[in-house]
Amino acid sequence: MSESSGAIIGVDIGTSVTKAVAFDRDGNRLHAAVRRSTLLRAPGGVVEQDLEEVLAGVAQVVTEVTAALPAPPAALALTGQGDGLWLRDAQGRPVRRMISWMDGRAAPLVSRWQRDGTVREVFRHTGSGLFPGCHAPLLAWLSEHEPETLERAAVAGYCVDAVAQRLTGTVSVDASDATLPFLDPATRTYSPAPLAACGVAELARLLPEPAAPRAVLALGREGAALLGLPTGLPVTSGPYDLPACAIGSGVRETGDGLLTVGTTLACQVLTDRTDREPDGEPAGMWLCTPETGRWLRALPAMVGTAGIDWALGMVGASTDDLETLLDKSPAGARGVVALPFLSEAGERAPFVAPEARASFEGMSLAHERADLVRAMCEAVGYAARHCLETAGLSRTLAACGGGTRSEGWMRTFAGILGRPVRVPAETEVGAKGAAVVARAALGDPVDEERWHAGYRLVEPDEAERAGYERGYADYRERVAAARDRWGG
Repeated sequence: MSESSGAIIGVDIGTSVTKAVAFDRDGNRLHAAVRRSTLLRAPGGVVEQDLEEVLAGVAQVVTEVTAALPAPPAALALTGQGDGLWLRDAQGRPVRRMISWMDGRAAPLVSRWQRDGTVREVFRHTGSGLFPGCHAPLLAWLSEHEPETLERAAVAGYCVDAVAQRLTGTVSVDASDATLPFLDPATRTYSPAPLAACGVAELARLLPEPAAPRAVLALGREGAALLGLPTGLPVTSGPYDLPACAIGSGVRETGDGLLTVGTTLACQVLTDRTDREPDGEPAGMWLCTPETGRWLRALPAMVGTAGIDWALGMVGASTDDLETLLDKSPAGARGVVALPFLSEAGERAPFVAPEARASFEGMSLAHERADLVRAMCEAVGYAARHCLETAGLSRTLAACGGGTRSEGWMRTFAGILGRPVRVPAETEVGAKGAAVVARAALGDPVDEERWHAGYRLVEPDEAERAGYERGYADYRERVAAARDRWGG
């Protein structure tokens, strides 16, 4: 088995599942495997993961996919969840549980930084907003509550580079992952001012330098033993899942956008500028891409399918009932409106409000459970439009993620956004985007027209457009009034 199969295995290490997909030279899926991950929750908004379990999940899905190939793959392409804080020692062993990007323990600190100007100071230098589950507040929180943990650590990284370190023995972080919150995206170097503003300047020693675009690592002995693959196999690490999904969905021209409808929303627009308005809303980030001089203006919100699942559960329904319930309630939900902010960490895009909370209005005994579910679906749609408008969407829009399986909800998104939405036929666009990057890194770039040819187009219903325009204006007014109450 010394020859390669020519396939590349894309591995997407998500928050709740890890997926591996083998793609051939033309972008066709050969085999896929999935393993669920465990989120370790505790009071106070704590959300953590076990690095060893994550690695075991990677090994399982890669081993399963490799077994279905006629020979070992040509390369392994890693992507996965971003943000959070994945602290390790010099050998890549965890010094504590990995802190998820969903973690909310540092929410009070972010609220204080909003009031005292720290958030805006960071944004002025990097174009990155701050939210509770990113490096800055988590490092500051640990400095106060677990200083001994930071003393044991050698690397303050992210999910993808934590896995890559164990597989290759190399400490390397993709510039996309390193973006939030200390990186100047124009220079791809860390900016000292944000580190100082957050009171963690002395912890800069823990931040790995961003790798050059399309860097290629090699599978080490530990990684080879874990995966059952040859030592020296090429490994690419990043970009992380937001830009990987954009690449895998065919976002190629400036102004093109991607809406990821997952546990949370991720809205991105490709741009050739990193303008940072000092008076603009300090939220989101400019993500470095493998192409120098091109960035993704990313606004990853905290609302998404988790809120729909919650609403379905509250009315005694499941995801299997979503289409039926959407059919039973017309656009506008018969006057029921909602704010969708159910995360314990509040909201992080297109504004940061750790105290943001959800609400329903306009309900009466005449309403049915379908109206409540549709109201939440529409509220998430309005949040997506708010993000995409802020990001500067001007051309085509693609959509991916588990939420795109609902045809009714996708029609709702199209109606609220007032534009067609392109849904790729390949569901695992993160793994596909990682494979596209790996091919280019190995000097064998793909034919992108062929790789992105399969999709369905969801068109807006023109009869619903005026109602959704009024609904969006009302949503923006209710968000503005709520922010006065939240203080964000």
